[in-house]
Amino acid sequence: MTDIVDDLKWRGLFSLSTDEDALRKALADGPVTFYCGFDPTAASLHVGHLVQVLTVRRLQLAGHRPLALVGGATGQIGDPRPTAERTLNAPETVAAWVGRLRAQIEPYLSFEGDNAALMVNNLDWTAGLSAIEFLRDIGKHFRVNKMLTKDAVARRLESEQGISYTEFSYQLLQGMDFLELYRRYGCTLQQGGSDQWGNLTAGLDLIHRLEPGADVHCMATPLMVKADGTKFGKTEGGAVWLDPEMTTPYAFYQFWLNQDDRDISTYMRMLSFRSRAELEEMEQLTAERPQARTAQRALAEELTTLVHGADQCAAVIAASRALFGQGDLAELDEPTLAAALSELPHAQVTEPAPIADLLALTELVPSKSAARRTIKEGGAYLNNTKVTDEDATPTRDDLIHGRWLVLRRGKRNLAAVEVR
Repeated sequence: MTDIVDDLKWRGLFSLSTDEDALRKALADGPVTFYCGFDPTAASLHVGHLVQVLTVRRLQLAGHRPLALVGGATGQIGDPRPTAERTLNAPETVAAWVGRLRAQIEPYLSFEGDNAALMVNNLDWTAGLSAIEFLRDIGKHFRVNKMLTKDAVARRLESEQGISYTEFSYQLLQGMDFLELYRRYGCTLQQGGSDQWGNLTAGLDLIHRLEPGADVHCMATPLMVKADGTKFGKTEGGAVWLDPEMTTPYAFYQFWLNQDDRDISTYMRMLSFRSRAELEEMEQLTAERPQARTAQRALAEELTTLVHGADQCAAVIAASRALFGQGDLAELDEPTLAAALSELPHAQVTEPAPIADLLALTELVPSKSAARRTIKEGGAYLNNTKVTDEDATPTRDDLIHGRWLVLRRGKRNLAAVEVR
């Protein structure tokens, strides 16, 4: 890598900066101490956060020193959303989430060497601050007319709900974070998403007011959206989380595997650590043979390994192959199989029933007569074995891990039956 800014631009990770030429020079002269903040407004980060986490990693690999801030203070307030007021979480809940997010972020960073990363919490410099001190020392330097122009604030003011003073004050807290990190650690760059631009520059303005001559910068990555205009990182079940208890590794892998061909090149550039030559080759293969889904498989494997580990990635790949007849379902461990089957249409029964009935019950076919016809035509499978008898009924010996039956119609239509 000859220039980190050039690399970020090529990857689509450079949306806004306060002064690009000055930033380039600072990064070239480096190392630069920079920070990126994450608010604990949920028990886990989701895939949308990967853009920021992995951009922090890229900057550290380029020789710069990251401060990863998990906001024990700002997490109790919540960044204003454009649509409605956030529900405030209890301080004890936020504190617990701080620990969970720290544990999720730490594996991506190195805490050794000259540019060792540091985890910080803004509750450390806000907990003992009185309201009078905050208003005199910080609030004094913010102008309400400028605060009103921030996108999220302006949109909320135009809505019926309006905006509370609590959320309106959020940008003061984030601005104070940049000031404190500048004073404590010599932090001169704040990185974040483009939707945070108003908050990023609030901190820069505060530093300029209180530390004349300070050479500080802001840099923002673009928001990821799908080609159809919908929000990135959402499925029918909601957000795709990094915590395996909230989104299973199998579901995480499938999320990337199922990405639209129109989006995959963008996601590969932003999230993969493959070389430019490798990524360009993947883009060409996607254009020439989209049905092979080469890029989707590569990104799904890379990110599942990065987030959940190589063993979990191997397990979900084996499960994915086995479900479609390319492996032995019985060899899959029960948690991996259960996670894979939870993503399929499924039904629960108390005793094994005729396969024709189960095909209809899981809606793989519209009716029992259609199910019998599918079996007769050779298109029905139980646990990857073709069913030839229209009246066949599985026994308890057929249950995988004493619990599951896997049905398939044709090559790709799957369903699960849980026998309880």
